Amino acid sequence: MKRSSLFVRLFWLALVVAAIFYLWREVPWIGRLFLPEKAAAPRTVAARGDLAADEKATIELFEKAKESVVFITTSQQVRDFWTRNIFTVPRGTGSGFIWDDRGHVVTNYHVVAGASEARVRLADGRDYRAALVGASRSHDLAVLLIGVGFKPPAPVPLGTSGDLKVGQKVFAIGNPFGLDWTLTTGIVSALDRSLAAENGATIEHLIQTDAAINPGNSGGPLLDSAGRLIGINTAIYSPSGASAGIGFAVPVDTVNRVVPELIARGKYIRPAIGIEVDDGINRVAKKQLGVEGVLILKVAPGSAAASAGLEGARRAADGGLVPGDIITAVEGKAVDGVGKLFSRLDDFKVGDTVRLTVIREGKTREVAVTLQAGS
Repeated sequence: MKRSSLFVRLFWLALVVAAIFYLWREVPWIGRLFLPEKAAAPRTVAARGDLAADEKATIELFEKAKESVVFITTSQQVRDFWTRNIFTVPRGTGSGFIWDDRGHVVTNYHVVAGASEARVRLADGRDYRAALVGASRSHDLAVLLIGVGFKPPAPVPLGTSGDLKVGQKVFAIGNPFGLDWTLTTGIVSALDRSLAAENGATIEHLIQTDAAINPGNSGGPLLDSAGRLIGINTAIYSPSGASAGIGFAVPVDTVNRVVPELIARGKYIRPAIGIEVDDGINRVAKKQLGVEGVLILKVAPGSAAASAGLEGARRAADGGLVPGDIITAVEGKAVDGVGKLFSRLDDFKVGDTVRLTVIREGKTREVAVTLQAGS
């Protein structure tokens, strides 16, 4: 009997000890009942050394460029189906940057396309209604104008994109998901990319970067390590719609060629040579002829192509197509389709003389053509 009583006591003692141990671990405030109360005090902050040189450079770059970057919001007018009343509703957001001291703001075409109103907010909080000056759908570029009054922000310093190298550091500033003035960093991942835009146009010569670019970054500047503009963030490749490490930017050499035209004329006039081509017919002709290039279907009378002696295709007696000249290169750079021909010519200005490589009756020759204004 005594042994049984001792066993029961030991059992309950062990159970109480186990319960106290469990509560000690799972309910932290229980421990405060058994420990002396100590005054709570902030922890000591650990000292750190000076910022690294690359950190200082990045901070300085952002602080200098931030004032030139703007936040763009757009809206559109919709008509109520039942009342026929017209309402203004938010449409989207994007980024842009100050181009010059006259208040011109550069952004992407798709940021403002379809909008009835756009507003531009500066880094210092000033907010302006913007007017559309001009746009180029094929380059995904648009220019807005705001009345910045007596104290315009400084324009973004201009760089070059023709001498970029894969591996260079780049910095993107924009407003992803409406989170204004966000900085991301990366490198140039590839050059001379082509991308089909949402509006159906093919944008050429794009810079590919792994700097995080998300919806809302569109129109913001891509900078090099010297803080110079080298591109305009325009698109991402992502199955989810968020950054997947593949972003694209319109190169600044293209921007610096197109934007002055938009400011001066309200539209971009493409350089042309005065020929008629068709992408569908060209694809069929390439397969039949086994030649990579662009088949000239027709030469416009009095055009630059006519003056240079280029010849278009003609109909045979049986109704078939007899090829004339096939353009295979522009200034030594290969042309494999209609889009590539237009992009090659777009690297030059109206009035420039370019050297075309053409095939006529199986023989290769070079022809000099002075570019004219396109339609």
